[in-house]
Amino acid sequence: MGMSTKPPSGMRDFLPNELAKRRYVISTIQKIYEKYGFVPIETPSIENLSTLMGKYGDEGDQLLFRILHRRDKLARALESETITEKDLGDLGLRYDLTVPLARVVANNTDLPKFFKRYQIQPVWRADRPGKGRFREFLQCDVDITGTKSLVAEAEVCSAVSEVLLTLGFKNFSIHVNHRQLLKALIKAAGISLDNEATTLVAVDKLDKIGMDGVKKELVERGIEEEQMRKLIELIQRPENSDELTELERLKSALAGSEEANLAIDELKKLCKLLDESPVAGRYSIDATLARGLGYYTGPIFEIRSSDFGGSLGGGGRYDGLIGMFKGSEIPAVGFSIGFERLVLILEEKGLFGSISSGPDVMLCHFSDVEEASVIKAATSMRIGGVKVEIFPETPKIGKQISYAESVGAKYVAILGANEVETQSVSLKNLETGEQQTVKYADVASIVLK
Repeated sequence: MGMSTKPPSGMRDFLPNELAKRRYVISTIQKIYEKYGFVPIETPSIENLSTLMGKYGDEGDQLLFRILHRRDKLARALESETITEKDLGDLGLRYDLTVPLARVVANNTDLPKFFKRYQIQPVWRADRPGKGRFREFLQCDVDITGTKSLVAEAEVCSAVSEVLLTLGFKNFSIHVNHRQLLKALIKAAGISLDNEATTLVAVDKLDKIGMDGVKKELVERGIEEEQMRKLIELIQRPENSDELTELERLKSALAGSEEANLAIDELKKLCKLLDESPVAGRYSIDATLARGLGYYTGPIFEIRSSDFGGSLGGGGRYDGLIGMFKGSEIPAVGFSIGFERLVLILEEKGLFGSISSGPDVMLCHFSDVEEASVIKAATSMRIGGVKVEIFPETPKIGKQISYAESVGAKYVAILGANEVETQSVSLKNLETGEQQTVKYADVASIVLK
């Protein structure tokens, strides 16, 4: 049997047309993030396991891709009679972009006090692949460090919302909750705070397994039936209630809880800010939102859409994470777009339009034209900014034109001996069929107009 040519499960190859669409989305994201004052950074694909472990909760830690020691160090570990997982490696592929950012901020004391960064890089998770879920995928993060002001929450939500709207995707809402409010709800249901993490993990799966699935998992995780029913009753929002009405319901249900009152007051202020932003009319207070990662401390967000069963992105405030590296607290808030799922939806809804990876011009030539003359013609057109592909052989011109159509070229430029003499090409628009003789230097003005 021959060697398999498929990439590993959950990993993908990207061919030119698909990559053209991905780059279009990335370019849109970059322009909007920079419009909001965010600056780019990049971090290594590999981090120390000590950096990654303990930041994502027990389930997240299990999804880390670990890297084995090399050569002699691995051999010595394997020879040990008391070998443990830690003995086999001390490095791992990054799981997200937030923990590496926290490390960067802690490691660079000369950064601005209010550091607004965006980062677009792949991350890796040893997860079960599914629709829109991969083991290697791109994350597009915006974060603001150094302030507790809710303006930071409004800014990251606004930037992400504007990205989606600019791409033509309008069927979405940003669900908003608060980690301290959720903590108060768990406490009010009679659930011990020792079970807070396990309760959050179960509730966080609501969009994947539904309410009945969450109820079942809560019980399986040791939550008593009465506690489970009370929690579900508290977090379920009545139909047809607006945001302020829902916040008042929660405040009444948690009367006497200082942490709940503080969280609800923050959410009221955040609603006021969002009403003056691109998020206006596109957000929803949602007490069922959990965001399972263990480092969130304040408001949390998630993009939902009826066009897709799961989350399209999420984030929140994580004031304690950087302090785990630095030793002193630095407040921070961030939002990450679910890039792969977004691309999938844009494709399904036909929102990419006519994006193509093909050349602007396919330069075709007859057999009596010297190859040096072909190179000269292509170089002249490229100087004007035209993407030119040279057909490398000289079959009949019809075959060359058919190939140009198959790779998505917009024009063909035909070069014969007479054209070489006049430094011109016969330029044909493959969409309209219009053909004209054009000087090399003038091709750009026609093709790029």
